[in-house]
Amino acid sequence: MVIAIGFEGSANKLGIGIVDTKTNTILSNCRRTYVTPPGEGFLPRETAQHHKSKVLEVLKEALAEAKLSQDDIDVICYTKGPGMGGPLQVVAIVARTLALLWNKPIVGVNHCIGHIEMGRNVTKCENPTVLYVSGGNTQVIAYSRQRYRIFGETIDIAVGNCLDRFARVLKLSNDPSPGYNIEQMAKKGTKLMSIPYCVKGMDVSLSGILSYIESRAPGWLDQGECTPEDLCFSLQETVFAMLVETTERAMAHTGSNEVLIVGGVGCNLRLQEMMRLMCDERGATLYATDERYCIDNGAMIAVAGALEFETGQSTKLEDTFVTQRYRTDEVFISWRT
Repeated sequence: MVIAIGFEGSANKLGIGIVDTKTNTILSNCRRTYVTPPGEGFLPRETAQHHKSKVLEVLKEALAEAKLSQDDIDVICYTKGPGMGGPLQVVAIVARTLALLWNKPIVGVNHCIGHIEMGRNVTKCENPTVLYVSGGNTQVIAYSRQRYRIFGETIDIAVGNCLDRFARVLKLSNDPSPGYNIEQMAKKGTKLMSIPYCVKGMDVSLSGILSYIESRAPGWLDQGECTPEDLCFSLQETVFAMLVETTERAMAHTGSNEVLIVGGVGCNLRLQEMMRLMCDERGATLYATDERYCIDNGAMIAVAGALEFETGQSTKLEDTFVTQRYRTDEVFISWRT
């Protein structure tokens, strides 16, 4: 049983969290978000500068909130990937430096595994089919033989990226996030516009849907065929239906009666509602978390890193690099049988 500190910084969220596996308690989970002006995305260099300017402040806050000192920490965990190179590097350098200064072991964590294990920890589900949806990832996952196997995924862009980029077309605010603001507008939409629905076996394709609605939205709005709220509603309904379909197909293959939604887009209540309807029809149970744990955070990295460390695994200092491409199914899951 250990006390682990986790550092997350793969995108525009900088998070540091501390967990105690003995009591299964999240002692602190502090976060800062880099928010850009409406109509703009976040770039690696500026995001890295944001993380660099905030990381020590967040570290002090996390330790203070947990009422711990560096001597109480047993292992340092950091996001190894996937993610944006610059922000990942900032967090890795801080984690590596602290490991040397504090003389602590270090564990590099797969960002996707962090989401999954955090979701399992919070919801107490046993062996779910996982829908992982975020700004950079869209995957349908199930566990088998000490790997999280990918049953289906996006073949181009992630669902979060699709929503974020459409928010730029409508010049929606990035505070607190573009996806959240689309969700709120979609609640007021009433007209379902006809846009492509693209499922290819177990995979989904989203770039064509984005291009289609981007190119037609100005004309539809100018001619009064629909409102911005209708467009948000239509995009959500279409892409979420695709995700529910592929998740249900994976459930049928594995014989699963549990679904766990993780990742930032997993906070979306409409997605949860659609998935719950499907689960109810199958006699299955839906598990999801709120923004504290769905959105990128440091505690999820601490949870996953602690699980790995408790099975005798750690990362050699010379291997504490980062990688922008780090597949979910590359990780050996030593803590499950």
